[in-house]
Amino acid sequence: MAHKEVIYGLYDDETDLLKAVKYANKEHLDIMDVFSPFPVHGLDPLLGLEESRLHIAGFVYGAIGTLTAFLGMTWIFTKDWPIIFGGKPYWSVPAFIPITFETTVLFASIGMVVSFYTVCGMGPGVSNPTLDDRITDDKFCIAFDGSHMSSSNAEAFFKATGASEVSSKVL
Repeated sequence: MAHKEVIYGLYDDETDLLKAVKYANKEHLDIMDVFSPFPVHGLDPLLGLEESRLHIAGFVYGAIGTLTAFLGMTWIFTKDWPIIFGGKPYWSVPAFIPITFETTVLFASIGMVVSFYTVCGMGPGVSNPTLDDRITDDKFCIAFDGSHMSSSNAEAFFKATGASEVSSKVL
């Protein structure tokens, strides 16, 4: 695994972070990544990120769960184990609805979690290094790839945008 230097600056407020990202876009700087302890409204369009397609996958997983439950109960109650319960017909669709709903939710939730972890490269045994422990607590961070930007240019950028701290780390 190749090690690379990351130059990053920490900000105390999300408005300072947004102003810094706008300034970096204006200066045509290549931002490696931005980290924040909570979602920052308006940051995605500034970074050029597209909307997630996870909701489409969730719909597909839910549809598979619906079909699995409905077709499974149809086969069980009409072909495999046809029993009349108190005059109820073999194929009683209203009785299938609660189990179908729960199976839809189960398939969608498990499928979306597995998809999210796969796309993000997370899972058992994966260790993801962090730049600074305070990023997940109360600091906001803009990171630049050290091979694409000199440390003096990065320090000038962070000083101009009001970063509270500038540092570098080899990952």
